[in-house]
Amino acid sequence: MRVAILASGNGTNFEVLAQHFKNNDLPGELALLFCNHPDAPVMKRAARLGIPAESFTVKSCGGKQEYEEKLLGVLKKYQIDFIALAGYLRVIGPTILDHYAHRIINLHPAWLPEYPGLDSGPIIAQEHVPILPTDTIETLEARVHETEHRLYPEALKQALEKEQH
Repeated sequence: MRVAILASGNGTNFEVLAQHFKNNDLPGELALLFCNHPDAPVMKRAARLGIPAESFTVKSCGGKQEYEEKLLGVLKKYQIDFIALAGYLRVIGPTILDHYAHRIINLHPAWLPEYPGLDSGPIIAQEHVPILPTDTIETLEARVHETEHRLYPEALKQALEKEQH
């Protein structure tokens, strides 16, 4: 199974997932990173790890629909079977959703269903990260990332194994 990770920013979750693929802790092959910000740090992480990466913006495509169609073309070019979103800060539109129905997983750093986003589908895994009285934005963010880095590979493994059967 060929997996694409879509990301928009720094790419710490991307790098954690990439290491899990490299160590064969996750089934399938990490075949592509797509980023909607060509200058985002995640692009450098992909280059350093030797993972193919593509990037373009909505503006460079002339609009949302054209962007989605171009992204679908890239996913088809790399023969992607499954998509993992890791800090991808765009809403996935119907062009991609229809083609990859039930084959997209997302990371949502808020308690569900109490604080929903636009995502649908079953909750695969979640864990509460308490806000401590002594927390700063940085300390809370570090604990959230630590939890994501531990939990997301497990959730992705479950989703990929389910897809293979």
